Amino acid sequence: MQPPMDATEALLRRVQRPLSTEFETRSSDNLSYLHHTSTLSENLDLYRPGGYHPVSLGDTFKNGRYRVAHKLGWGGFSIVWVARDNLPEEWVALKIHTAETTLRSHELSTLQSMQQHGASPYIVRLLDSFDHIGPNGSHQCLVFELLGPSVNHILADYNEEGVRLEIETILKLTKQLLQAISFLHRQGYAHGDISGNNVVFTASELKYLSEEALCDIIGHPQLGSISRNDGTPLGPSMPKYLVERAEWDEWIDDDEADLRLIDWGEAFKHGAEPPKLAQPFDLKAPETIFTDNFDYRLDLWRAGCVVRFAFF
Repeated sequence: MQPPMDATEALLRRVQRPLSTEFETRSSDNLSYLHHTSTLSENLDLYRPGGYHPVSLGDTFKNGRYRVAHKLGWGGFSIVWVARDNLPEEWVALKIHTAETTLRSHELSTLQSMQQHGASPYIVRLLDSFDHIGPNGSHQCLVFELLGPSVNHILADYNEEGVRLEIETILKLTKQLLQAISFLHRQGYAHGDISGNNVVFTASELKYLSEEALCDIIGHPQLGSISRNDGTPLGPSMPKYLVERAEWDEWIDDDEADLRLIDWGEAFKHGAEPPKLAQPFDLKAPETIFTDNFDYRLDLWRAGCVVRFAFF
């Protein structure tokens, strides 16, 4: 079903720092892994054939073009790293899918299709893509522009300090988010997973910084050890150590920063809706709770949730 051209546009017009600790996680093979880290890590059970690709700082990809320097974050289907692109000499975000996700992901084709129809200033820019073979299988790797922290990250910091976003910032965020949604709906797509974690601020000034200057802003990499209780080697499926995600310790809000909509793993075409979507309960659109039918319009509900959390 094609979306009515005026639905989104009409709405558009109306418009921690953690403590260091040591803890234990247990693997599915009943072997305990001990690691020292100040935040929860990605699920170690997913370091297996079909799962995450084990990465160490300094690892290179695509014949040495991309060098890993830090971790941005993770999800159940991928881990995103800060990498140095040695060709144009700039920092980028390197998203490495699990091997299982690589087999079924439509994220790359969705982004390529939309970029063929022109770019939106509020949708993350895909710069490159390639496959990488490792001990856990073949992994699709997507290279994006390096962006700043997410809306949720900023809100969490603000809440900790007892302050709120400026009303002008919220209105600007709302307008740009709706413009991004209007663009992708006109291209015949729905995002399917809009949330404060997938709406991030731009940070164009970061890409040309030195590594030291970049880490002064996003935080220097903190490593956590991993070991098996029986003392035997971890094996090739596991990383040598854990890397804490960037905390953006010295990030300074820029009134000129725009937003980007990221993470297109749940995107779908109009008329080709999936049987179900992976959704946090507090963001579920009503039609996905009370019925089995939904379409592109759930993006507007999810966008409303983002704006609501920004205000309250």
